Amino acid sequence: MLREEKTTIVRDAALKRFEFVFDLSWKTMRAHLKEQKGVDCVSPKDCIKAAYRQGLIEYDTIWLQMCDFRNEIAHAYGEEFAEKLYRGFPEILAACRKLAKILQIDAE
Repeated sequence: MLREEKTTIVRDAALKRFEFVFDLSWKTMRAHLKEQKGVDCVSPKDCIKAAYRQGLIEYDTIWLQMCDFRNEIAHAYGEEFAEKLYRGFPEILAACRKLAKILQIDAE
C-alpha cells in the first residue's frame, strides 16, 4: 500500500490497516509474553514496556508512539494527524517486521 500513489483513499486505507496491525501486534506480544516468558500484561502500553524489557522489541519509543497514534485515531481524526501518521509508516512498518521476525524465531 505504501508503494501506491498517495491519495486520500490510499492514505485512509493505510491508517485503517495500521489500526488492525497495531491491535494484532500488541495482543500477540501479550500472548507471547504470557506463554513464553510467564509475564502478564493487560494494556497495550504495559505490554510494550514488558516486551521491551524481555527483549521482544528493540525500541519501546516507536511502539509507545504507535500506541498514542492508535488512541488518537479512535478519538480525534484530522487531516494533519492523518498526514503525520502516514509519513511515519516506513518506521512503523520496520518495527512491525522486526517483531514478526523475532516471534517467528521464538516459535521455531
